[in-house]
Amino acid sequence: MVSEENLLSDILNNSPSVELLKQRNREIIVLFLYKTFYRHREPVSYEVLRRNLVDYLTSANLENDEENDISVFDSYEEKAYKYIQRWTDKGFLRNYQEESGEVFYELSSYTSKAIDWLISLKREEFVGTESKFMNLFGQIKELVEFTNEDASERIRMLEQKKMEIEHQIQSIQAGESAVVYEEYQVLPRFRYITQTAKELLSDFKEVEDNFKAITKSIYQKHAEGDVSKGEILGFTFDALENLQHSSQGKSFYAFWEFLMTPSLQEKWDEMVNDLYSSIDSKQIRQEDLFLRNMKGYLYNSGKKVYQANDKMAEKLSRIICESGKSQIMASQRVTQDIQALLLQLAAKNIRPDISIELETEPEIALPIERKLTLEKAVEITYDKVLEVAEGDIAEAQHAESLFANRTIDREVLRLRIAGALKRRKQISLSEVIEENGGLEKGLSELFGYISVVRKFRHHIHPERTQTILFNAEQQKSIVIPEIIILR
Repeated sequence: MVSEENLLSDILNNSPSVELLKQRNREIIVLFLYKTFYRHREPVSYEVLRRNLVDYLTSANLENDEENDISVFDSYEEKAYKYIQRWTDKGFLRNYQEESGEVFYELSSYTSKAIDWLISLKREEFVGTESKFMNLFGQIKELVEFTNEDASERIRMLEQKKMEIEHQIQSIQAGESAVVYEEYQVLPRFRYITQTAKELLSDFKEVEDNFKAITKSIYQKHAEGDVSKGEILGFTFDALENLQHSSQGKSFYAFWEFLMTPSLQEKWDEMVNDLYSSIDSKQIRQEDLFLRNMKGYLYNSGKKVYQANDKMAEKLSRIICESGKSQIMASQRVTQDIQALLLQLAAKNIRPDISIELETEPEIALPIERKLTLEKAVEITYDKVLEVAEGDIAEAQHAESLFANRTIDREVLRLRIAGALKRRKQISLSEVIEENGGLEKGLSELFGYISVVRKFRHHIHPERTQTILFNAEQQKSIVIPEIIILR
């Protein structure tokens, strides 16, 4: 087990959060990232980010930054380009590409946590010791209750709660005033809740990073070439199982289940609206409206986690479906590129320094190549007239294979799902497929459905499965996690 001293040393030397705070121009960098990303919690396209950064650097009159290879001779366009590249390489920002090809940027979990920590250092008007102690007291009490497996003791605790609630009800019915928090009690609790909500978004990004790390490992193992498809699948399933059964994974999936429940969403909205109304009625000044939009922020962040999961599944499906032909074609393209470069060098009478040394004489076998010979080729003259065959080509065996169309029209699949959601508030993927006559084009059509589902609100239940028939003639089917699509 790693000691705390070694852990702290590793964080100080390797964490992007600490690296951000070590930057010489950290004030300029942190304030720009806060203004651009932290306030609005929305991804920003590359063009918008570059334009905003050019304006910001111009107003800040930043001339040079040797630490980031920026000199006084660079234009502000070049400075902005270099900064974006460095921030991404250092882990301050992360980017992803939409299906349209446009690249978007957002804060990494490291930068979000660094800004969270910096904000937590601000000097408060007063320290809410009472609220902090009561929060601590409540959490200890909750832990004691829900870690006790003794049934009789749990009943005693519940009876005590019941007595306390009944006492409060009787006091109010008797005309006594209900206990109401004063401003010194409300304000620190409200700030604590808001800060915890903001930190929750950073936690979502960490889960997303875990999925992306698994996907990156899949790419690496596939690129090595000496790893079989079965080994890649085994590695992926083991990594996913470990993630889902980890404390972080269980917490995320439980929270996402909570977030996707309509009744709980309505309850959340009701409580948040009541909270702000109560604060306004008490004339407590509070400009932070983060909680009002928190559900949307959390949904977007959670959706990215599932998109990272979908991207990993898409990569796996390509690996499973690809044949050796694609690798041969890739090798041919590389060979053609090398030939083109050599021809360009030969035209300029340049002899490349790169060469290959062989310890033995090379054995070259080109069985399909035309052999060198001095013999004249014998010309063959065809004087027979071909006869027209009797019958129809449609009656020929396996003729349909010549005209088989395996192209998947994703727009058709999208319209099928949208039509089903007009009739029902939610529907499973298997029900959509059954309502449309099953899969006509096999697994390719199923993967098409799965890729289209990402455009709709959906939820995946890993613990429940559904069996989908993809080849009726041979009775072949596949078992996948249950996918519920929501209106």
